[in-house]
Amino acid sequence: MTKYCITINDVNYPVKIIKNLYHKINIFKQLISTKQIIIITNKTIKTFYLKTIKNIFKNTVIKIDSIIIPDGEKYKNLSIINNIITKLLKKKYTKNITLLALGGGVIGDITGFVASIYKRGVQFIQVPTTLLSQVDSSIGGKVGVNHILGKNMIGTFYKPTSVIINLDFLKTLPKRELYSGFAEVIKYSIILDKAFFNWLENNINLLLQLNKEAIEYCVYKCCKLKLKIVSIDEKEKKSLRTLLNFGHTFGHAIETYMCYGTWLHGEAISVGIAIATKISELKKQITSKEANRIITLLKQAHLPIKGPFEMKPNHYITYMINDKKNINNKINLILPISIGKSIIYQNIDIKTITLAISYLK
Repeated sequence: MTKYCITINDVNYPVKIIKNLYHKINIFKQLISTKQIIIITNKTIKTFYLKTIKNIFKNTVIKIDSIIIPDGEKYKNLSIINNIITKLLKKKYTKNITLLALGGGVIGDITGFVASIYKRGVQFIQVPTTLLSQVDSSIGGKVGVNHILGKNMIGTFYKPTSVIINLDFLKTLPKRELYSGFAEVIKYSIILDKAFFNWLENNINLLLQLNKEAIEYCVYKCCKLKLKIVSIDEKEKKSLRTLLNFGHTFGHAIETYMCYGTWLHGEAISVGIAIATKISELKKQITSKEANRIITLLKQAHLPIKGPFEMKPNHYITYMINDKKNINNKINLILPISIGKSIIYQNIDIKTITLAISYLK
């Protein structure tokens, strides 16, 4: 196995981290058992990668088709799902197909959701193209779409047959998209691994420059951390996987309020991390020194710590009430109690939430 081909088998499907995907047709041959692949991607990714990915299969017996959807979080909805299924049905595709998600988190969630419901389930492969999807959303089997009243409110748990992470994709990412991905990276370190947080502090500049050794280790580490959690608590029945939602209660509120698209997912999550950290500090769960280290690292990664100017504390509360972690309208949050350790804190009072948001305005 080469330096840039790492296979993780912590769950019952392989996660491969590689470089030079275009020269590794054998990886696809090993992982695809059907004779028909339908690539689902968006207009932006199509320009960069679709032709090249199709060429990988040129001299094989595998037939390739593609479905192109609009680019953006605002298209992660049931209307797009219906359009994709309609195209599959019109072409009379059977269950003997593999859907290939070529894109970021939106593409992965949409493709996985379609795979989970088309003819009661077909195979799908994740080929994530953004840092955020490589370290987080492509792994773990959560798939679904947004509703006008909340993010990811419609979905299922459905595992991919494999995840193929090509580090070369990151070279064409716009800087803003790259920075957005580091919110999820930093999240893992805060809630699960102090040593990784320390490493990020020392290597954040190398990561921002896409230093190959640093980014390879970073992606590998995040995948290992998430897969460890998912292997123990795949469907959030033990509350362990719920820790991975750190920052997401506030982040999802921002995305929903801003109508999906003006704020990138990682940007919204970064603000959520900052607010949750401030709440923890106000509750005296984490020291001011460690809270400041978290805020500083977010800033060093060019991530925001303040939410949209037009969004007031009561706007957050409105959407947070519907969060999936809440019971009987009581707001539960994941809070860091030290760097590398986190808890689910139940029934957070509105006054503290408002105060924390106001601190960061």
